[in-house]
Amino acid sequence: MTPKVSRLTLAAFLGPAVFALAVVGIAPMLFAVWKSLHFFNLTKLAQQKFVGLDNYAAVLTDPVFWQAMGRTALLFAVSVPVQIAIGLTIALVLHRPGLTLWKTLTRLALVLPMATTYAVVGLLAQVMLNQKYGVINQMLGWLGVAPINFIGDPQNAFIAVILWDIWQWTPFVALVLLAGLSTVPPEIEEAAKLETKSNWTVLRHVQLPYLIPSLVAVLILRTADTLKLFDMPFTMTRGGPGSATEFIAILIERVGNRQFDIGMASAQAMIMLALTILLARLYIRLFYREVR
Repeated sequence: MTPKVSRLTLAAFLGPAVFALAVVGIAPMLFAVWKSLHFFNLTKLAQQKFVGLDNYAAVLTDPVFWQAMGRTALLFAVSVPVQIAIGLTIALVLHRPGLTLWKTLTRLALVLPMATTYAVVGLLAQVMLNQKYGVINQMLGWLGVAPINFIGDPQNAFIAVILWDIWQWTPFVALVLLAGLSTVPPEIEEAAKLETKSNWTVLRHVQLPYLIPSLVAVLILRTADTLKLFDMPFTMTRGGPGSATEFIAILIERVGNRQFDIGMASAQAMIMLALTILLARLYIRLFYREVR
């Protein structure tokens, strides 16, 4: 018989966590919602006033906002499918029996990019891709390739951000999908392998249904991460050259911290929050249709 827990005991255990969540998460969000309904510029505090949805209308008709959205969407459309493809390949290799020591070492190696902070990854990329002294250009020089301006050229800078994002987050995708593969009943998997020699058939009809929750989790987390991607491209390129790598999070930072327009930046942030929630719901509806 399960002992009853008093409300006072529950409050004592849950109270600090709920309070911390309210202070760290809910209160700032409510503050941002309130400021998004005001004209609030730190250089014009005397002109602060309630403007309703005017900030949202201004954001949605701002071509700079949609250009940043387009760059962010392109980053997601290129990097996430590549991460899933490479991550699934790594997960399938690690899921196969044998080579226990090498699998353990590979898992440890996969943790390294994830454990490195965004800012450090951006600084690492900035050093490695330096046109004169970077190790990447030195290696290309050994092959007879002239030094490439990775950071100073708009197109190259965008490609470099994509490649660095793939390097950092493919291990995360691989580990999540590997965890999903571990939920496949071994007897079903072995029976399928006896019935067919096609690895694709086993993946499609046996393993993939068990991977759907992991894939949804990857899509939701990587969508949220991409929409708020700031540290790595900012330390790497400062959003440049020009606006080539000014993703939506960098735009919000520029409007809020460098143009001091807190009301407009808050409206942009709330639109991105709504978009993240909408996409998460869409993923769940699409990919969980079979299991429901």
